[in-house]
Amino acid sequence: MKGPVAGLDPGRDKCGLAVVDAGGSCLLHQVVPAAELERHLKELYSGYGFRVLVMGNGTTSKKAALRVRAALPDVELVVADEYRTTDAAREEYWRIHPPSGWRRLVPRGMLVPPEPVDDLAALILARRYVLQ
Repeated sequence: MKGPVAGLDPGRDKCGLAVVDAGGSCLLHQVVPAAELERHLKELYSGYGFRVLVMGNGTTSKKAALRVRAALPDVELVVADEYRTTDAAREEYWRIHPPSGWRRLVPRGMLVPPEPVDDLAALILARRYVLQ
């Protein structure tokens, strides 16, 4: 598989989007309003030209799949198991933003990131696909 791959963690209010290269390196990750999903997908597609979009099978995935197929009919949509992506996204958050102060004394598994990690869940989905 050549070229970038996009990841999507769909949700009711917000969605996580990510793009990785063929080696799994992150090119972009962002959280977008669910109501603006199609616009953001088209912008990412025009900027990165991915041919595959990996989407989690959790919350609102069936409706999101219809929206993705309508917005990007030429992109292959792969629906993937979301099992433990939120946990992996939290771990990734703390790897990117190591805890400081008293938080560094708390086991990372007990810490809750101060911002949504939907984008990192999308990143995990795309990386799993690329690195499988």
